[in-house]
Amino acid sequence: MCVGLLRTDTVPEEGEDVAATISATETLSEEEQEELRRELAKVEEEIQTLSQVLAAKEKHLAEIKRKLGINSLQELKQNIAKGWQDVTATSAYKKTSETLSQAGQKASAAFSSVGSVITKKLEDVKNSPTFKSFEEKVENLKSKVGGTKPSGGDFGEVLNSTANASATSTEPLPEQTQGGL
Repeated sequence: MCVGLLRTDTVPEEGEDVAATISATETLSEEEQEELRRELAKVEEEIQTLSQVLAAKEKHLAEIKRKLGINSLQELKQNIAKGWQDVTATSAYKKTSETLSQAGQKASAAFSSVGSVITKKLEDVKNSPTFKSFEEKVENLKSKVGGTKPSGGDFGEVLNSTANASATSTEPLPEQTQGGL
């Protein structure tokens, strides 16, 4: 009886040619065919049982998750977090991260260098004769408009005091006189 089960004949898969199936059954004895039918029924029954057990386990899993308050959104978040953790553990991610970090450091150094150059150029402009002449003219204008502070001080003070003097002027602006028409 066991001798038929140990045969090396190929078993046709689902969808294979019917002729191949017929020729395989012709070489089996009645006893071997009956044994295979019983084994087939047993395997089908086991598959059915396993399907039922799986369905029961899935139902139990869903109940446990419900009791714990785990919903599909939380599961998705956990899956994404786990996936991200797996990605960050890869050597490709680590190499890319290092490269981007180095590029960021180089860009930062370049921007710092550009900032230093701009600061130096602005200082050069401030110390130029043209700017000094402009600063003197603004100071003269300020003394004519404000008149209370003697000329001197830095450019920022002059601009602030000129702006304050024009803001406190009692003469109405053209926009104010047009509104009354």
